[in-house]
Amino acid sequence: MKNVYFIGIGGIGMSALARYFKFKGYEVAGYDRTPSELTAQLEAEGIPVHYEDRPDLIPADKQETLVVYTPAIPSDLGELRKAMDEGYRVLKRSRTLGEITKGQRCLAVAGTHGKTTTSTLTAHILTECGEGCSAFLGGISRNYGTNLLMSQNNTVVVEADEFDRSFLQLYPEIAVITSVEADHLDIYGDYAHVVEAFRAFASQVSGTLIVKKGAPVDQSHTKAKVYTYHYTDSQADFYAIGPKADALGHFHYDLRYPGGILKDIRVGAPGWVNAENSVAAAAIALSYGIAPEKVKAAIGTFEGVKRRLEVHLNTPHLSYIDDYAHHPTELSSAIASMRDIFPGRKLTAIFQPHLYTRTRDFAPEFAKALSAADKLILLDIYPAREEPIPGVSAQMIFKDVTAPEKVLLKKEELMDYLADEPLDVLATFGAGNIDRFIEPITDLLIERQKSLPRGEGFREGVTYDI
Repeated sequence: MKNVYFIGIGGIGMSALARYFKFKGYEVAGYDRTPSELTAQLEAEGIPVHYEDRPDLIPADKQETLVVYTPAIPSDLGELRKAMDEGYRVLKRSRTLGEITKGQRCLAVAGTHGKTTTSTLTAHILTECGEGCSAFLGGISRNYGTNLLMSQNNTVVVEADEFDRSFLQLYPEIAVITSVEADHLDIYGDYAHVVEAFRAFASQVSGTLIVKKGAPVDQSHTKAKVYTYHYTDSQADFYAIGPKADALGHFHYDLRYPGGILKDIRVGAPGWVNAENSVAAAAIALSYGIAPEKVKAAIGTFEGVKRRLEVHLNTPHLSYIDDYAHHPTELSSAIASMRDIFPGRKLTAIFQPHLYTRTRDFAPEFAKALSAADKLILLDIYPAREEPIPGVSAQMIFKDVTAPEKVLLKKEELMDYLADEPLDVLATFGAGNIDRFIEPITDLLIERQKSLPRGEGFREGVTYDI
């Protein structure tokens, strides 16, 4: 095999695979529907990307070409049809990742929430302590500026994605399951089938399985040693003792684990959600055999993941934070974390719903979660891979939101609206293309910050991000 061609190369998982094959010396190229920051980075790294359906750009030599695709790509796309119909070797992204991890020590993080941060922190712990690992991550690590880490050893950390049952291609030595909630019902049909998929994943773990306490995971079919973890539940095998936030929202706690108590952990990324995820990552690292003090030190230097409670501006008068949350539980957790980071301040949330099916299935839950903000700016649904569903719109969420203030906008109206909007703490949420607004919003708020008072409310010894 000489060429690896990606259909849907701009996705976070696909781009990591593209980088992997480029690193291994293959000729790599691909298609995506729209340009993005990720595709621009791939092009800068020497990977050609195009944005029109061009079957003629697939390498002609079928025997030397692997075609990798994401199930988010429409089945009638010309490039995919050509690859399928003309005898190319064609693999889904998940199967490709499964093939890469065979024969390696696979450390996997599964769950409907928390898996990106937990897997990225796990990879950071192994890297920071000198053990090293390769890692395929579902987000961009702020420590390393990439979603792919490469190492000479045979340990690989992966985010085990439940979408399209992708994680069933993995056979981990150590795995964490962070949560099992209803999601991707367009794939699974109902919650019972989600639970069944996680049971099947658990059965494929060979060494140690660490499950969030209370998660409905049937452990009867796994040969792994099973532990539980929780943020603060003392009945779990791993949990945080006395977590408290400092002035900038970074949490400090002692970790109880089967070997004793690891004292005075400080989580480098702010918010209680990151603290909870650090318990899970510590459980993996300790089970792997990393020394406790090295685990503690690495958690303290973790900078987080782009678009996961990512602070872009932070002053006493004006702050902006962005998060990938696109499920009601994720929104509730992120908003609660922001309340800890910015106590007593007015929180304005901008949310772009992701997928018609998810909006249809969870509209009341979205409304309840978003009602915890002081003001909601709700945008139209980002369709991603889906066609519109009659009767399904952002209005389904909007009508039930009880926040003190709310407004429904088209995304094209957002920047003009913000230009005249009084703001204190602003947060953007969503998994669609709302990330395209991060830079213009940041620029707008930095300009506004210049006109605000600089003395009042600023604390000595505290560094503010301006």
